[in-house]
Amino acid sequence: MPYHSANDLPDNVRNVLPKHAQEIYLAAFNNAWDEYKDPEERRGDASREETAHKVAWAAVKKEYEKRGDEWRKKD
Repeated sequence: MPYHSANDLPDNVRNVLPKHAQEIYLAAFNNAWDEYKDPEERRGDASREETAHKVAWAAVKKEYEKRGDEWRKKD
C-alpha cells in the first residue's frame, strides 16, 4: 500500500537512508504502486509491493550510494 509520509516507511528504509533519500524512496514507491497495479506489467511473479520496493530502491541508488554503513549522495 502507498505510504503517506516518510514516517510510514519500513524501518529498514527509515533507519538507514538520509531524509532526502527517504523522500525519493517514498515518491518512487508510490508511483510504482500505481504504475504496476496490473500483474501483467510486473516481471515474473513479483507482487505489487515487491515491485514497488524494487523500483524505490533503484530510484534511491541513482542519487545515493552506500559507503560503509552510510548512504551518501553521489558526487
